[in-house]
Amino acid sequence: MGRLLVMIVLFGAVLQMDAQPPAPKYQPGTIMAVKAHEPGPSEKPSTRLFDVTIRVGNTLFVALYTQPPGTIDPEYRTGLTLLVLVGSKTLKFNDMLGRSRELPILSRKTIPDTGNKNGHVSLVTTSVTTSRG
Repeated sequence: MGRLLVMIVLFGAVLQMDAQPPAPKYQPGTIMAVKAHEPGPSEKPSTRLFDVTIRVGNTLFVALYTQPPGTIDPEYRTGLTLLVLVGSKTLKFNDMLGRSRELPILSRKTIPDTGNKNGHVSLVTTSVTTSRG
């Protein structure tokens, strides 16, 4: 009887562990470009709104960033890699002080996979040689 009770308790614990949703997965994202946001017809102009292009895997996201007062201009963050949680309509990350920020996604574009598993963009360079004669 005691054995059966132990097996039932263990089985219940395994089922409960399996029923919990997985934790959200943050992924590395690189800020590729930052430009001032062009306000739409219904928006009022602001010098603190920016379109930020972030590459996560083989997807480029353009998200709307509102610069908090007293912070460094986001143009200086180009090239920075940070951990990003990709949602259906938002990108979420922690700023330099550990505060959570959530940006609305304006657009997303899948880019071709370069086969480079570390997520870096491969650059191809060519050299030109001239012969004297």
